[in-house]
Amino acid sequence: MLVNGKWSTEWHPVQATDKQGGFVRQTSSFRHWITPDGDSGFAAEPDRYHLYVALICPWASRALIARKLKGLEHLISVSVVEPQLYDQGWRFGDFPGADRDTLNQAEYLHELYTRADARYTGRATVPVLWDKKTATIVNNESADIVRMFNSGFGALADNHIDLYPHALREEIDALNETIYPRLNNGVYRAGFATTQISYQQAFNDVFTQLNELELLLQDGRTFLLGERLTEADIRLFVTLIRFDVAYHALFKCNLRRLRDYPLLDRYLKSMLAVSGVRDTVSIDHIKQGYYSIKALNPNGIIPAGPDMSAYGW
Repeated sequence: MLVNGKWSTEWHPVQATDKQGGFVRQTSSFRHWITPDGDSGFAAEPDRYHLYVALICPWASRALIARKLKGLEHLISVSVVEPQLYDQGWRFGDFPGADRDTLNQAEYLHELYTRADARYTGRATVPVLWDKKTATIVNNESADIVRMFNSGFGALADNHIDLYPHALREEIDALNETIYPRLNNGVYRAGFATTQISYQQAFNDVFTQLNELELLLQDGRTFLLGERLTEADIRLFVTLIRFDVAYHALFKCNLRRLRDYPLLDRYLKSMLAVSGVRDTVSIDHIKQGYYSIKALNPNGIIPAGPDMSAYGW
């Protein structure tokens, strides 16, 4: 992580734990907002913003999906870091599907954080939404970025789809409030637990949530809230697509595979069929990235499996 603007020691997935040894995720630091009229200080304008992402990262993938679904590709450019996690964290480079940083000429993502704040202390995480006009970070919280892409660009975006409609906001928020701690972050709480008790609690949460979602889908609905895709589906999808590839084995969430849940399996295929969603997924980056985490896989061996042919890979 960065301490007062300087990189401190080699990258490690666990920077903080609770009293039981459980993994604690850092709170995002840059929380500015883009609005159609610019009253926030950041106006919605063509070619003003740039998105930095990692294709292995579910949080970054949320932002990529929202950008696709809202038709913002022509407005917001993108750079992809390499999938492997190096001693200085995310790096730009020539791995297939990754980019050099031609905008800011950074070698490592953490350099962008110190350009935005020379005394920054904290993790250098993706996604990063960058303002080309003022040369700073607008926001690095994926939940904010998804909602910003949904409503912050006004008529510049494709408004045929609303990911956070007023009529469903209470239900969306309720789903997010349970799926995030139990499943989205639950797999990380299991994988990066430092005690048996914290691991077991996280493990139980993960499979309790998967069981509840399987029951929710019993009525034949296509998406979580019926036939209308919302941000809750984006937030769930990015975890599910990584489950059998990484979380099941590497993160010790091995009670069942996702494909052992017939309705969640069907749901995942429905999400992949949504135009643009599959384009945001790189199974190769996901495997290369997660299995490069030395704390979990010190020898760096990339597994040959799992078989993802049922999902089109």
